[in-house]
Amino acid sequence: MKIETLAVHAGRRIDPTTGAVAQPIYLSTTYERDSDGSYPRGFEYSREGNPNRAALETCLAALEGGKESLVFSSGLASVTACINAMEPGDHVLASSDVYYGMRMVSSKVFAKWPVETTYVDMRDLDAVRAAIRPGSTRLVWFETPSNPLLQVLDLGAIADIAHESNAICVCDNTFATPVLQRPMEHNVDIVMHSTTKYINGHSDVIGGALVTKHGNYLFERARIFQQTGGAVPSSFDCWLTMRGIETLPYRVRGQSANALALAEYLSTHPSVEAVHYPGLETHPNHELAKRQMKGGFGGMLSVQVKGGKPEAMGVAARTHLFIRATSLGGTHSQVEHRASVEGRNTKTPQNLLRVSVGLEHIDDLIADFDQALNPLRS
Repeated sequence: MKIETLAVHAGRRIDPTTGAVAQPIYLSTTYERDSDGSYPRGFEYSREGNPNRAALETCLAALEGGKESLVFSSGLASVTACINAMEPGDHVLASSDVYYGMRMVSSKVFAKWPVETTYVDMRDLDAVRAAIRPGSTRLVWFETPSNPLLQVLDLGAIADIAHESNAICVCDNTFATPVLQRPMEHNVDIVMHSTTKYINGHSDVIGGALVTKHGNYLFERARIFQQTGGAVPSSFDCWLTMRGIETLPYRVRGQSANALALAEYLSTHPSVEAVHYPGLETHPNHELAKRQMKGGFGGMLSVQVKGGKPEAMGVAARTHLFIRATSLGGTHSQVEHRASVEGRNTKTPQNLLRVSVGLEHIDDLIADFDQALNPLRS
């Protein structure tokens, strides 16, 4: 089935008791045993399994074309589950423009854990090969397009390098979503999502997910972290996420079309220094993005205004439609001075604004950015 059909039907069923089309929210924490002590209906205790969670996991696996999936209480919980699966002395290789939250998990949560993480510019495949430590590199982690510089990485080439050293390759597909990009078709082992973003798409639930292409030890250890460690989403969180998924293909394509139009406009604006968006022909990885992404280039872009932090902050302060807020992927447009969020050790340029383009009319979005940029012309 096509992704539009999967988004509406995968993981869902008519309620057998009432005939309800919309899935009920199962709030029960525990489930009845049969007289012999068994659980023939498949559920025992909601930390270990819940009908809403099972439906969401089935749906996400179908959307990504994977074997199965696990959902978590947040995107960072899914990151934590992966690093927690490492053994003492293991090495993690990550892309240099990786989401800063992954850096925080590695350096803060696992600060005393004897697992080392190395960051490398994965656009340079020779650098990736050189950074691999045969026998100890167990996990290769990257995202494409990246956050916040919208770099595009070669999915298949990085997966091949990881597999040459028997490492598991994980791709954060949050920005692209399975609507535009399917990493498993490029031999990636596991796909990660912050379902908070485009998957849910309405800025009203926190969640994360891992989808695996095949059985592997990392995914099984992540399952233990989810069920025994307790990093599970509530039934209502799962229900909200499933409701958001129904419109995912149409939302993402609409946001992508708006983002491309805004990026093209900003790329010629006299007050703009640079626009980072893989849909622009001037993007250094545009041809690679065209090969890997189908139907659009996503709803995220970053813009560097002329000047520094004060000028960038001023532009964000003058917008009316673009909400100044962290996160992304909602139906409303948002703008954020990313370096301020990431703190003093950030590598993000101080004049950069990260923009999540929503579903408002593109003429209104362009007009809003134009009036916010106008004072920089004088």
